[in-house]
Amino acid sequence: MIRQYLSRFMVGRYGMDQLNIFLLVLYLVLYLIFTFTRLVILDIVVLVLLFLALFRMLSRNISRRRAENTRFLQIVRPAYRKFKSYRMRMRDRGHRYFKCPNCGLQMRVPRGKGRITVHCRSCGATFEEKS
Repeated sequence: MIRQYLSRFMVGRYGMDQLNIFLLVLYLVLYLIFTFTRLVILDIVVLVLLFLALFRMLSRNISRRRAENTRFLQIVRPAYRKFKSYRMRMRDRGHRYFKCPNCGLQMRVPRGKGRITVHCRSCGATFEEKS
């Protein structure tokens, strides 16, 4: 019964997205810091973050909220890609990763093969690397 009421209430409203999740995680982190420090300014920031997340979630202006989320993702995407690439490299201990000096394509070669000649698939450049 409550679930049906909430479903009907949220019809036509924006709901959750990546920016809201970021705001809520930031809220939780700052709230934990606030509980230990009791800084008044941090209390205000925490409340503003919570109200902003709730406002975005309950908003009926879907196109504007979607544009805000798109801008957020454009800002965060480069850092997320670097983190994802770094995590992939740390997990893959059997290969070395190189960038092509000509086109910048990322390539991987097996570790422990000594000096090898690497051919780029994209531009056809050839260069030597130590694996």
